[in-house]
Amino acid sequence: MEAIQMGFSSNNQTSLPIWFPTRIQDLDRFPSNVLSYGIHLEADHPGFNDAVYRERRKQIVNVAIKYKHGEPIPRVEYTAEEIATWREIFRHLTQLYPTHACLEFNNIFPVMVAQCGYNEENIPQLQDVSDFLCRRTGFILRPVAGLLSFRDFLAGLAFRVFHATQYVRHGSMPMYTPEPDVCHELLGHAPLFADSSFADFAQQIGLASLGASDDYIERLGTCYWFTLEFGLCRQEGKLRAFGGGLLSSFGELEYCLSDRAVIKTFDPPKTALAEYSITQYQSVYYVSDSFDDAKQKLLAYTKTIPRKFELNYNPCNRIIDITNSKLQS
Repeated sequence: MEAIQMGFSSNNQTSLPIWFPTRIQDLDRFPSNVLSYGIHLEADHPGFNDAVYRERRKQIVNVAIKYKHGEPIPRVEYTAEEIATWREIFRHLTQLYPTHACLEFNNIFPVMVAQCGYNEENIPQLQDVSDFLCRRTGFILRPVAGLLSFRDFLAGLAFRVFHATQYVRHGSMPMYTPEPDVCHELLGHAPLFADSSFADFAQQIGLASLGASDDYIERLGTCYWFTLEFGLCRQEGKLRAFGGGLLSSFGELEYCLSDRAVIKTFDPPKTALAEYSITQYQSVYYVSDSFDDAKQKLLAYTKTIPRKFELNYNPCNRIIDITNSKLQS
């Protein structure tokens, strides 16, 4: 299976104002906030004992650490071994997409094959995919060195920025990764950021996170987990997957639509309190009637988050305007 781990930022002094980015350039502060993986692999990571793999990771991670907003994303010349890993994943997943992925995903994926270089023998470049997404919905990709806290990761979504890794999982276990890798990002997530309804839904979660307390960051993070990572929707009387964790995991994509999976209706106040697993298949999956339905439910939920100010996103200059603010600078 494929498991994606996310963490939470901590702030014990919850009575103090919580800093959050108000300009897209402020996201440049996040590269040093990586929680784990990146360069330093855990002992149970498939590549822990592979010195060549670790050095390769270090090269790619260092590129992300040095990256600044507005710069072209450096291109990675992937090795034959990395392409072989991508090839196996690509072949397995594309067999399932027509019957398991949501309609929006299947509508856009062939376009990305034609315009972004998606095929068995080529790992698309982040910059090419980012340019495509920007033309469609205004979303862009930004290279990241490893796992961000939920607070930092969700803040990126507020600016229509998706933090994406560029390294490839270890070739010994192509169907498993304990972390996001470029296969997860480009196959699981990127296609749906080209859909306007999905893009709006993702940004709404990000905007709701800005300045929220740690408790609500955790709850919003859980809502993110059960939608953008492991979400299901009902289309034409059938369940279909739209979560990136499902669309990049061959085994769990089959499992989540089987009779063995436990399915519940996405209900943010309740879903936000649910437990989830980062090491095995989810014990429950949440289904929405559509992205718009999920977005409207989430909007209603975010109005219950205590916040002494309001936010407005200016898409022209990618700036967050704060009104009725009682935050101290």
